[in-house]
This record gives sequence, C-alpha cells and structure tokens, in this order.
Amino acid sequence: MKEPDPIKIPINGELDLHTFRPSDVKYLLEDYFDACEEKGIRQVRVIHGKGTGLLRETVHALLRKSDRVEGFRLGDEGSGSWGATLVQLK
Repeated sequence: MKEPDPIKIPINGELDLHTFRPSDVKYLLEDYFDACEEKGIRQVRVIHGKGTGLLRETVHALLRKSDRVEGFRLGDEGSGSWGATLVQLK
C-alpha cells in the first residue's frame, strides 16, 4: 500500500493543529520550527483550540522540553486567547 503524500502547510508563523492527530504533534512542532527558522521566523502562533485542554497541555509540555524555545504564553484576545499559544524561538 502506498504511503500518503505529506501534507503541505504554509510556513507563515501560524500552525493550526486541528487537522492533525495528537500523536503527530511532537514531530510536527519540531519540523515546523525547523522550517520557520529557515525562513527567519522567530514568533509562532500554535493553534490548539480550547476544548478540554489536553492538546494545549501536550503542546506546553513539548515546548518546555524544547531547546529551541525561548519562551511561550497563551494568546491574548487578538491572537486566539487560551485556544492558541504564542511561541518565541531562540
């Protein structure tokens, strides 16, 4: 059986996780940060949704462990509130 083609997402500093499986988030974040760094993008908005908070906590745990993350915080009213996390890359 043929592997599905990779999904192409724009590298614009905004990553919406709604269309991805939770099990893919770890690798997706790292790959997306790599692509952002190549383009000189240092601020990334990760949209995880509000929901139960499980995906948000998963994202935050991964960000805490990442050597490339300088800091992060929840979005404000204009950037997604607690449904998004704003990430500052090193």
